[in-house]
Amino acid sequence: MYLVIRLWLRAIRIRFLFASIVAVINGLALSFWKNASFDITYALLTCGGVICLHASVDLLNDYWDYRRGIDKVTKRTKFSGGTGILPENLLKPKTVYCAGILFLLLGTLIGIYFVTIRGITIAVILIFAIFSIYFYSIKIVNIGLGELFVAIKSSMIVIGTFYVQTGSIDTAALYVGIIIGTLSASVLFVNSFPDYDADRDNGRRTLVIILGKKLGAKVLSLLVSLTYIMIAAGVLLGYTKLYSLISLISIPFATRAIRYLDENNEKFENLIPAMTTTLLYSRITGILLAIGLLL
Repeated sequence: MYLVIRLWLRAIRIRFLFASIVAVINGLALSFWKNASFDITYALLTCGGVICLHASVDLLNDYWDYRRGIDKVTKRTKFSGGTGILPENLLKPKTVYCAGILFLLLGTLIGIYFVTIRGITIAVILIFAIFSIYFYSIKIVNIGLGELFVAIKSSMIVIGTFYVQTGSIDTAALYVGIIIGTLSASVLFVNSFPDYDADRDNGRRTLVIILGKKLGAKVLSLLVSLTYIMIAAGVLLGYTKLYSLISLISIPFATRAIRYLDENNEKFENLIPAMTTTLLYSRITGILLAIGLLL
């Protein structure tokens, strides 16, 4: 049983689910700050639904990448190249596909519950989630929109969580949603560098393929700069709090990630430090931002 659980945790990429949890936490922190609103039942259901939807997109991504032959030729790392579950014959493709659909249905059911109590706004978010999750691996990432999808997805998690708690949409939720979305997009963007050859040779057009590795490496600094500028500007605009500036503690990780990617974007074996520090930068910034909103 332990091995089976461990296998499925690997299949749903448990370490990357935390990105969606961070988005939920920020939505909850905002609702508590702006409206002194916090319903533990809604919070747990929101988190459960978001985890199901995130697990769904990862499972379906593994299935379609295997079907297209991408995961059969890509070099795996702990951050990129899929889970390796299907190339290693640990699970059957049909099983992974069915699990992805099951998680999508579970997340949808939770979403439908919130539609009945919160109305059309949640319905719009849910419809976007369903269609984009299913078509992510077969359409969205093929035209260089993977990072944009992830950014919008994370933003909507913040906005949706806030709306479930308060029944309203605040400009601060939109603003913080963009920050969290940019953090998530940064991780996906850097993690796509090792898959450059496998993705390109199998017809996928990710953002790094469209831009090229050298130019693409410059994008990370733009994403990082945007994140910190928005956090700082948000204090003046009233969308973040003065305490939110504690998230700037992650700057050393961000600068290292930018340097590592700039120096090693053509060297597969040297991309691990760039991916590691980008993940740390993203998680630390997101968590500290939420803590700052609560202080």
